[in-house]
Amino acid sequence: MTDNTPLGTFEEQVMLAVLRTGEEAYGMSVRRELERVTGRDVAIGAVYATLDRLEAKGLVTSTRSGTGAASRRLFAVTALGARGLAESRTMRERLWEGVDLRTLLSLP
Repeated sequence: MTDNTPLGTFEEQVMLAVLRTGEEAYGMSVRRELERVTGRDVAIGAVYATLDRLEAKGLVTSTRSGTGAASRRLFAVTALGARGLAESRTMRERLWEGVDLRTLLSLP
């Protein structure tokens, strides 16, 4: 990312849910995907606030589909957003290098 600010955990999860839902990446579908994958309840307001923040940073874009009451705001990850996700993943993998939880979890 251009400003070297790492993605927050929820920002990363929302962006991944946008990618996973593809052309159907509107607020409620992103929320459902997050809940399905994480097994946690997610407030729709938190999803929209995060999507708005990501869009302001240039990490996602949104377009309107349909008209009137059937209109939906569809989201897509930008190239800058994809780079941010890649950097976040690389940083997380580096942090996990050499970490062994077996003794803490009492596993062989």
